[in-house]
Amino acid sequence: MCTGSCAKCLGGTLIPLALFGLLANILLFFPGGKVIDNNDHLTDEVWYFGGILGSCVLMIFPALVFLGLKNNDCCGCCGNESCGKRFAMFTSTIFAVVGFLGAGYSFVVSAVSINKGPKCLLANNTWGYPFLEGDYLNDNELWKKCQKPEDVIPWNLTLFSILLIIGVVQMIICAIQVINGLLGTLCGDCRCCGCCRGDGPV
Repeated sequence: MCTGSCAKCLGGTLIPLALFGLLANILLFFPGGKVIDNNDHLTDEVWYFGGILGSCVLMIFPALVFLGLKNNDCCGCCGNESCGKRFAMFTSTIFAVVGFLGAGYSFVVSAVSINKGPKCLLANNTWGYPFLEGDYLNDNELWKKCQKPEDVIPWNLTLFSILLIIGVVQMIICAIQVINGLLGTLCGDCRCCGCCRGDGPV
């Protein structure tokens, strides 16, 4: 498969993942599916915007670059023949690294939040983090420590788990494009500068 075609496939996969990451992060601002009366009661990691910044904003640009590589097939980039295909593939490698870092950021934020647990109203009528080192993950009885917001534990756990999975998939995709981009940089895209003219590979 041509490296440009491969990049387009990867870019097309990143777009829906970025949108899912954006949606999941937005939903975290409504713990238990309800509007909270004080933003200070939201889990701290929600404000780190792992899904919005890491899995979406920093992922959109690499995705668009990957999608554009197919249109640059063999003879240049962005319709400019003076801009070599190999340079375009090298540029895609840089954007893939940026995307990998963004996905990694989202992954770390999600993992920390899952291990830490949500902020909630405790029995002493204060807001805090009642769980230690993810102990609530294996003991549902501990969930009773959280009085409000209702269903905040399964809500946060589900959404941060989604962001965690999205981050892993995005990191894998970006890592593949790093390899793909380096191959395109070193070897050219199918060695086919003649294919744009219909002359076949050279």
